[in-house]
Amino acid sequence: MHQAMKTALIPEFEQERLKALSEYRILGTRPEQSYDDITHMASLVCETPIALLSLVDSDRQWFKSKVGIDAEETPRDWSFCAHAIHTDQPLIVTDALQDERFVDNPLVCGDPKIRFYAGFPLNNDAEHRIGTLCVIDRIPNQLSGNQLQIMQALSRQVVAFLDLRKRSINLLDSFCLESTPSGIISTCSYCRKAKDEKGDWVHLDQYLSRRSTLSFSHGICDSCIEEHFPEVLDAWQAESRKEAQPDQAAAQVLDDEL
Repeated sequence: MHQAMKTALIPEFEQERLKALSEYRILGTRPEQSYDDITHMASLVCETPIALLSLVDSDRQWFKSKVGIDAEETPRDWSFCAHAIHTDQPLIVTDALQDERFVDNPLVCGDPKIRFYAGFPLNNDAEHRIGTLCVIDRIPNQLSGNQLQIMQALSRQVVAFLDLRKRSINLLDSFCLESTPSGIISTCSYCRKAKDEKGDWVHLDQYLSRRSTLSFSHGICDSCIEEHFPEVLDAWQAESRKEAQPDQAAAQVLDDEL
């Protein structure tokens, strides 16, 4: 008779870990090619049908990138990755049916029918393990030495992407705080001008260029041409029709000859 499924213990510094995860502002975001490339590479290198970039939240594991499954998340209580974040070393489960921690796990008994799992913790610069890069198979399996090294390198690359994201967010936040003490830029809902510290309304590009190294070029979008310069639009359309007439005439001659 199988023992009841064993859920992972909560890490000692769980609140600090969750805070570190939230600083990336990544939970619930759309797929991104940089992360998808890594999970696809992990799946190819390890020759497994499933690869996941899993972030362990307070009550769920959420997949920033995934290969081989449709689910966006699963309960944390079911998560192999919730076990993996307890150590800096990879968690390798060669056969989940032979491991008392997972033998009754719904992800083993039901879809995706996990038998093999290899999870590589994502350690940020503060040594908080926020999730894993993992590969999964539906048959017992193991990784070679080369595959282990490549997966460890890929997991470090994931952390590098995450840290770059956080630095970009912090830089933007700092810019907003320096520009306006409240961190909010007041803009007109109609003309999109911004109110500066003197209370004057200026064009948004002027507002931003005074407070950053940004520079701007200007043009006119199609909608504004139609609204403000209809005569120019009419002239362009007439010219386009005129240019198209010889081509249409030539096509008609060709049709007649055929």
